[in-house]
Amino acid sequence: MDGKFVEVSNLKKYFHVGKRQILKAVDDVSFSIERGSTLGLVGESGCGKTTVGRHLCRIYEPDEGAIRIDGRDISHISQRQCRELAKKVQMIFQDPYASLNSFFTVGEIIGEAFTIHKMFRSVKERRDRIRELLEIVGLSAEHANRFPHEFSGGQRQRIGIARALALSPELIVCDEAISALDVSIQAQIVNMLIEFQRTMNLTYLFIAHDLSMVRHIADDTAVMYLGALVEYGATDAVYGHPAHPYTKGLLSAVPTPDPVYERSHRRIVMEGEVSDPINPEPGCRFYARCREAEKLCGEVAPPLKKIGGNHMVACHACKEKEGERST
Repeated sequence: MDGKFVEVSNLKKYFHVGKRQILKAVDDVSFSIERGSTLGLVGESGCGKTTVGRHLCRIYEPDEGAIRIDGRDISHISQRQCRELAKKVQMIFQDPYASLNSFFTVGEIIGEAFTIHKMFRSVKERRDRIRELLEIVGLSAEHANRFPHEFSGGQRQRIGIARALALSPELIVCDEAISALDVSIQAQIVNMLIEFQRTMNLTYLFIAHDLSMVRHIADDTAVMYLGALVEYGATDAVYGHPAHPYTKGLLSAVPTPDPVYERSHRRIVMEGEVSDPINPEPGCRFYARCREAEKLCGEVAPPLKKIGGNHMVACHACKEKEGERST
């Protein structure tokens, strides 16, 4: 670990829905990722995880806040500078079927980055690099001349990973990179990503629904709910001592391969209506579904506060727990 490689401060992204309605997709989100480590970003569908990831690749430009990668502010850079940023930051997309151009061969898909960035004047060098990338991700050189429809979902995702590695990036945003794959293939892909991180010193933002897989790969974990972070800290702390009621509910739903534990385990069912993400009411966005809610929770949005080490939670009801941990 060589210090903070990614720093996101007070990131906001609002989308206008109609003339007067505003969807607060990302609302005042802050986090950091150390070089060579992995931050797992979890939460329900529609909570803003992918929007955060696309900001790091500068697919989206933030409305407010700052994004620094390797000490450089990329919040508002030109299109030309975005092209240069692509050499440092790449993305693995969720859908291995839609993310590959069906009219290109695999070699053309991977080699497109070389054309854009004017790399490898020699055709042989370009071909050798494509073959090397295919072999790195567990495919063979002969696959370069085939089209995406000739591959399975797991093989297509390996092609997507090879494309992401083509420019030798330092940061990779994995946007639900395993959710569309079979369980056995998921494990292979995750283990491959871990090996790449070890050998290439890669930094990951790992966006996922599968909490057990996030625990396996992530050094730190951030939990999002309706555009805001509700809990953030070292993965062992977040999973071992969850503080926010939403995090507790999510973790209670994770199955454990222990029949004795499962028989005595009580799942926390999160009841109530999900708050409207368009023009949300003041206060905590989890207020309507929270069993531990206080009157203050419906009036004032709780800020992220430390409850021990770098473990942070946005919850008014965690005051007593904070005092207990500090003693």
